[in-house]
Amino acid sequence: MTFFEMAVAIDQHHGFKLFIRSQRCKLQSYTHLDNNILELRQTHFAHSLKQAFEVANIHRSFSTPCLYLTPSVEEEFYSHPRIEIVGGHGAPTIRALVVEVAIAMASGVDPLPVSSGLGGAYLFRSQNGNNIAVAKPADEEPLAFNNPKGFGGQMLGQPGLKGSVRIGETGIRELAAYLLDHGGFAGVPPTALVKLRHSAFHVSDEATVPSIPCKISSLQRFVDHDFDAGELGPSVFSVASVHRVGIFDVRLLNLDRHAGNILVKKHDHGSCSTGVAELVPIDHGLCLPEWLDDPYFEWMHWPQALVPFSDSELEYISKLDPFNDAELIRTELPSLRESSIRVLVVCTIFLKIAAAAGLCLADIGEMMTRGFCGGEEALSGLENMCSQAMANIKLRLL
Repeated sequence: MTFFEMAVAIDQHHGFKLFIRSQRCKLQSYTHLDNNILELRQTHFAHSLKQAFEVANIHRSFSTPCLYLTPSVEEEFYSHPRIEIVGGHGAPTIRALVVEVAIAMASGVDPLPVSSGLGGAYLFRSQNGNNIAVAKPADEEPLAFNNPKGFGGQMLGQPGLKGSVRIGETGIRELAAYLLDHGGFAGVPPTALVKLRHSAFHVSDEATVPSIPCKISSLQRFVDHDFDAGELGPSVFSVASVHRVGIFDVRLLNLDRHAGNILVKKHDHGSCSTGVAELVPIDHGLCLPEWLDDPYFEWMHWPQALVPFSDSELEYISKLDPFNDAELIRTELPSLRESSIRVLVVCTIFLKIAAAAGLCLADIGEMMTRGFCGGEEALSGLENMCSQAMANIKLRLL
């Protein structure tokens, strides 16, 4: 394998221009990947490059000279598979995930298209066949112009499957969900926003792109699981797992929490016993809408949602700070629209007040869900409260 065949993981602050310097490079050499090591921001590039060198059987020491890229060589380099972190570069778990994908790409392992779902998705595997991550390019989302499954044709930025979430903007919400899952409370898998270049990606016949397309994509670590929630009855799910997923969905106003995007993991290799299976929520592209839209919460139909919150759950909810969360998202994801951040703040405040008042998860979900009156859709309880609050403010300003 030549140097130009390697895929190298870098973040938005690092590129190959680092090689163009008059002095000799001194990049640390590591024998294994370690999350603690990855916390050193100044060596992000060194880690991934060192791993790629190892894959290509190229030895690099402290005395290795810098590599100068001429324009023609640089052009050839950038025409090969490549991955770059666009959002989430501050999390060691995300950097570790991207390095694993880069090594797989450097090993010549092509991503596999995923047949399920309405949007384009690709499964990245390691050289030994282990599943690493799933990528979902923004321009292959449902309704997007490069959608490979016949559900495309529209430009990015237009209303998507849900009018409150625009085409091409689900990936940033996937990352926001991971960043907002403080302490891994809900168990959202590590998720990044990346720039990926690979020939496996779909391009519509009408599109004019380079031979190897470069795309913005979400990248979520693959989770080994036994089932999805739609394959089992809810009796096998633990109350705590259902509550963790539900609390998270309420905070982010998830518009699409169906059984298929809740993975189920058994505690052992035997059959699922009642109330012991753990849940892993995935696919958060339709959370944080631009306005208070109508959510879908599958767990509202499960008996666990009727069980009161435990003391530890109430403590977790009470410590949530919607304004700190808003600043976190503004800092890490400045391209997420302010209207979506307002929805996060409103829903978190509502969750805190409702939980403190003794409402259970099912009660809270019902108050956030729209009903029907006279054959027409009616506003949810939360929407009515917000409308009344706005009316009161306007009266005070008169």
